[in-house]
Amino acid sequence: MKKNKPETLCVHEGQIEDPLYNGAVSPLYMSTAYSYKKGDMYPRYFNTPNQVGLSKKISSLEKAEETLVFGSGMAAISTSLLSFLSSGDHVIFQPDLYGGTRNFATEHLNTYGIEHSFADSTDLNDFAAKIKDNTKVIYVETPSNPLMKIIDLKGISELAKDNKIITMIDNTFASPVNQNPISLGIDIVIHSATKYLGGHSDILAGSVSSSKKNMEAVFSVGKSLGGNLSDYTVWLLERSLKTLFVRVEKQNKNANELAHFLQNHVCINKVFYPGLDNSIFHNLAREQMNDFTGMLSFEINKNTSREVFESNLKLIQPAISLAGVESTINVPFLTSHKWLPKEEKRKQGITESLVRFSVGIEDVGDLKNDLNQALKKASDES
Repeated sequence: MKKNKPETLCVHEGQIEDPLYNGAVSPLYMSTAYSYKKGDMYPRYFNTPNQVGLSKKISSLEKAEETLVFGSGMAAISTSLLSFLSSGDHVIFQPDLYGGTRNFATEHLNTYGIEHSFADSTDLNDFAAKIKDNTKVIYVETPSNPLMKIIDLKGISELAKDNKIITMIDNTFASPVNQNPISLGIDIVIHSATKYLGGHSDILAGSVSSSKKNMEAVFSVGKSLGGNLSDYTVWLLERSLKTLFVRVEKQNKNANELAHFLQNHVCINKVFYPGLDNSIFHNLAREQMNDFTGMLSFEINKNTSREVFESNLKLIQPAISLAGVESTINVPFLTSHKWLPKEEKRKQGITESLVRFSVGIEDVGDLKNDLNQALKKASDES
């Protein structure tokens, strides 16, 4: 039988049958106490009916053998790293990471006796140069947060396999709609499911997907750390995933149009979006992505007040998270990368005038009008 397309998998894969009433949605099993005569079913073991159903859906979308769902993206990230790293090991990161990941790397890995290095995300040779005899993991994020850098996943995978190193990726900004890293040779795919997988700014969750063998290691550590997701939130996330494709396709389309609009705006210095022809990452993104994502960033010029711009937006909301159906903006300098040393922020290009834009599903003309009127007021008052 021919395998269903991702749009169909979003709706049907992993759904639990309702044997009593034949309902159209999965029933919710809230119990934390199941008969031991039927096996060790327990929420912390990631194996309740709703957890298993959701995991099947995410696995099918990421082309993985197995998935575990966690209470947050950081729970998924930290558990994954600690599943394959121990005292005396070494991990390579790219420098332009989500702030929470970088903070975990710089503030906490050393307490476990784990070394880390940062390699230039645009240079495979730099990754190769950072490899040591004790390197066990290479961890990347593409598109990167917040400057939308694209990393050569096939190149990273080949380099790692040649050196018997596990590869991990934070695939949050792309979502399974736009990118399937396992198909490109990456071993472990991580999501902050709070973002595109949830999609409505009302769920906190994370996921890890990989081969059965790798997931056995993640399970072993995960059940001890206890970062599982409540079954009610599991049920909500399974519901949200049903609309993942239609949401992300609309967000992709809107973001592409808005990136071109902002690129030509008098108040904007630069737009960071791999869908733009003049992006240095455009060709690589076309090779390894299905589409360019609903995320972009832009830098407001010195003659325009970022604060006045933010305060005059009517539809687009300032928010600390991203990827909901509503359009939101964020200033990474003050939020996601707040704890990054100022020198490192400057080095990466994360300035006070950089705005991260999570594009929603609204009418794109209305979003253009909102951006335009707020930028005009910010320019007039600066």
